[in-house]
Amino acid sequence: MADNDKILTCPACGKEMKKIFMSEQNLYLDVCLDGCGGIFFDKGEFKKFDEVTEDITPLLEAIKDKTFKTVSEYDTRVCPLCGMNMVKNYTDATQEIQVDDCYNCGGKFLDNKELDKIRAQYTTEADRVEAVMNEFKKAASEELEEFETKFNKQMKRPSLTTILLKHKYGNK
Repeated sequence: MADNDKILTCPACGKEMKKIFMSEQNLYLDVCLDGCGGIFFDKGEFKKFDEVTEDITPLLEAIKDKTFKTVSEYDTRVCPLCGMNMVKNYTDATQEIQVDDCYNCGGKFLDNKELDKIRAQYTTEADRVEAVMNEFKKAASEELEEFETKFNKQMKRPSLTTILLKHKYGNK
């Protein structure tokens, strides 16, 4: 999607967002410089900023020495680009950071300091994906173990672990 040229209203505090030109990425970010410090990313833009190796110097210069208004992260946000309600999603495997996504236009809104937190978590996108997969495997393994325990109780059968131990060490 092309960079939007509209003047956006911040979905968190209602202030007018300013356009910050990000020279390395050759696009404008919409940043709430006079309100809460939130950032709106047009569809596909976020992936150009989520790794610590990606240059965000113009953004850092724009927010330097600014004090931002505190807003509730739990309020429903309305997409400043298309007007649809945004959906809260976690960006990480540990579900520590929640951002607002627009399923209609693909925009993404981050509250003040959330970009810093996201960039600090993982060095690369591959590291982020690996962490998500590890959490998925852990959750699936726990669920499978719970299912097996319930199933074996119902069937009055020993667990797979017990069977394997008996096979390895015999009936001691």
